[in-house]
Amino acid sequence: MNKRTLAVSGAAVVALGAAALLLPNANASQDKTTDVKTFSSPSAVKLARSLASDLGDNGAGWYYNNNTSQLVMNVMTEDAAKSVEAQGAVAKIVQNSMTELKAATKTLSTDASVAGTAWSIDPVTNKVRVTADKTVTGAKWDTLTKATDAMDGTVTVQRTKGEFKRFDGGDPAQPGGNGDGAGAGDAAGDAAADDAGAGGAGDAAAGGAGDAGAGGAGDAAAGGAGDAGAGGAGDAAAGGAGDAAGGAAGGGEAAAGVVGGDAIFGGGARCSLGFNVDVDGAPGFLTAGHCGNESEAWTADQAGAQALGTVQDTKFPETDFALVMYDDATTQPESAVKLADGTNQAIGRAVEASVGLKVQRSGSTTGVSDGEVTGLNATVNYGGGDIVNGLIQTNVCAEPGDSGGAMFAEDAAVGLTSGGSGDCTQGGETFFQPVTGALEATGAVIGAGDAGGAGDAGGAAAGAEGAANAGAGDEGAANAGAGGDAAANAGAGAEGAANAGGNAAANAGAANAGAGAGAGDQSGAGAGDAAGDAANGAGVN
Repeated sequence: MNKRTLAVSGAAVVALGAAALLLPNANASQDKTTDVKTFSSPSAVKLARSLASDLGDNGAGWYYNNNTSQLVMNVMTEDAAKSVEAQGAVAKIVQNSMTELKAATKTLSTDASVAGTAWSIDPVTNKVRVTADKTVTGAKWDTLTKATDAMDGTVTVQRTKGEFKRFDGGDPAQPGGNGDGAGAGDAAGDAAADDAGAGGAGDAAAGGAGDAGAGGAGDAAAGGAGDAGAGGAGDAAAGGAGDAAGGAAGGGEAAAGVVGGDAIFGGGARCSLGFNVDVDGAPGFLTAGHCGNESEAWTADQAGAQALGTVQDTKFPETDFALVMYDDATTQPESAVKLADGTNQAIGRAVEASVGLKVQRSGSTTGVSDGEVTGLNATVNYGGGDIVNGLIQTNVCAEPGDSGGAMFAEDAAVGLTSGGSGDCTQGGETFFQPVTGALEATGAVIGAGDAGGAGDAGGAAAGAEGAANAGAGDEGAANAGAGGDAAANAGAGAEGAANAGGNAAANAGAANAGAGAGAGDQSGAGAGDAAGDAANGAGVN
């Protein structure tokens, strides 16, 4: 090898070495993780909203990474990235601005309005994700792809094996038939007269004829008036003053023991209750709007003997929610959702969804399923002119009869089941109406009239991060009986804390659901203490 060859080779080695040093730095700004902090989901949401406000047009969405517990902020500039990193979040410089992504969704609405399609903004890919179901073929597929091809780089297209449809069901279907016993009463209303089921498999948890439902008539389930459940002594915690969630005994009377996920029947349709609410002091509940369109009157049983309420407001399509007011204005329904083991999860607040948020759904067909939020501001075209906007897209499964059922994250209400594709055997996508939008439109609040709705709330507002407000429904508030940072109030604990009475729901006939949890006790009152206090000879499950 001559000297010239050696010189060239040496120069090449030096150049390669320099390139090796420069290449990592070239991409460093794309996804910096230096000094990244970990956050709880509520903390991440709080910081993300603050950063998004500060970033303005330089922000392009965000998401929570459950695997790393990190907040990822999409940004448009290096300066924006630095400000994000200074707060401990991951800064990801992306190509598409939020303005461009929203413009793409508008184009899809005008140029690709095809039945069987859905789309949502996906901050993980920084694109609009379009999903087409199995009915989108031939001319429909050509129309869709013509529109999306023109937005290459902004839009992605995927197929789903199922068919987008609303998840309401007919009366003949058996609720809970494909679930795990968490459905609202298998064959609601058919349980024996002396049963006092609090939601166990086979029981008429919605309060069938003669049943005590979730707390027999006159009983104070999970802490009646004068009990000291999860609140200060003498407070009426988790259930309001007296007869908390007392199911009416005897056919023809209003059934008040229903909670989120329980079956409701009207006009030949079966849907699921979403969340019990309070409207100017009067009790009601939220469900899907397409269910509200089916019937004005709703009952807790297929035969129509257990009257529940009358539709006051229903919206579908465009949005998908209905407000049903209980026929008996003295009803004090429990602000809770049915869990897989038949117990209840207290619900004390409402929160907006965020991509990456882990959620659960409770419905009368399939019981409880879990997953996470995968997209926001979703539009779904069910066909026949039924197009709904502003939905939450998830990978949670659901089936007909689950419509209107509750989607929740720990003690927080998140959404109402609308529809989707697939089932709980093969999986699929499910879309939810944001509960915050339904509350705002109807003037309803979560939890008022239940925990903290009666008696002495006993405490100052805590305002601790993630604390739940069992009496109002403001995200992050914590006044009903809270005594300190992340304190457990009546019916809803700090972030991740158990509901009032624990997740063991009010056993029928129980008169005192745990009297020992004072203000500041994060454990919540143990509903198991109520066992053995059955009244009127009713058995306790």
